[in-house]
Amino acid sequence: MNSITRTDFKFENQISKYSGKVRDVYNIDNKYLVMVASDRLSAFDVVLPKGIPYKGQILNQIACKMLNETSHIVKNWLIDSPDPNVSIGQICKPFKIEMVIRGYLSGHAARLYSSGIRQICGINMAEGMVENDKFNTPIITPTTKAINGQHDEDISKDDLLNKNIVSREDYKILEDYTYKLFSEGSRIANKQGLILVDTKYEFGKNSSGDIILIDEIHTPDSSRYFYLDSYKKLQSSGATQKQLSKEFVRQWLISKGFQGKEGENIPEMSSDYIKEVSERYIELYEKITGSKFVKSETSDIQSRIQFNVNSYFKSK
Repeated sequence: MNSITRTDFKFENQISKYSGKVRDVYNIDNKYLVMVASDRLSAFDVVLPKGIPYKGQILNQIACKMLNETSHIVKNWLIDSPDPNVSIGQICKPFKIEMVIRGYLSGHAARLYSSGIRQICGINMAEGMVENDKFNTPIITPTTKAINGQHDEDISKDDLLNKNIVSREDYKILEDYTYKLFSEGSRIANKQGLILVDTKYEFGKNSSGDIILIDEIHTPDSSRYFYLDSYKKLQSSGATQKQLSKEFVRQWLISKGFQGKEGENIPEMSSDYIKEVSERYIELYEKITGSKFVKSETSDIQSRIQFNVNSYFKSK
């Protein structure tokens, strides 16, 4: 199965290119961003060597759907999606933080808790919790944005404000949007028989100075989901939660002795395992969206994207 792990497009009026862990972002005439969702797979802030077929398409199409379904809460950057792997949107100045919100003691928070730590980003976590317990109210645990391969770092609200990373006025708006988006995302998830466990949102300011939602939302790369019908039974029995997220990849890496720490070697991903991960992502797409996944043409992904993006701008 073909996958796309690197891009080097030369679009008309292209000014620059930025490569993130998964997406490559092209600046067109300082007016538009062309965001290409690759098939790269990252975990523990490390990009793994091999791509996952259809992953980029899945992330892009879930994000577009969720951005459209939450646009009544906060405006977002998205203008159109001319290709299964591509979103085109307005240029914004991003805030240098990710607004992580957690409804449950899972993932990173659970790993901290199991090590004996009872505070995350300045927020106290109650004693006596077990992994995947629900918090009384969702908690916002911001992280700094990683630059040049560095790791995202937890940061408290007080530190964000004291270091002038974001103004008090802007943070109040980001906080409000984050709670409202998480509430709506939870409602959408419940309708699909899922629980939105935790997720992250990124925001920026557009040319008018308005705060808008950017990047992806509610995808399995940025979010964790549990199954609604089995949550209470599994939790009360102390069993592992059945979940929809890329946590299964993280757990596989941990089992192979890799957590992104210095000196650790990335384990080899066999063709069978890559196929399994691809199938899991397709399952994620269908469960999250409630729609059948339609595989795009992958014989020449680069040429397909080039043609579709060029055609989009020629039609404008």
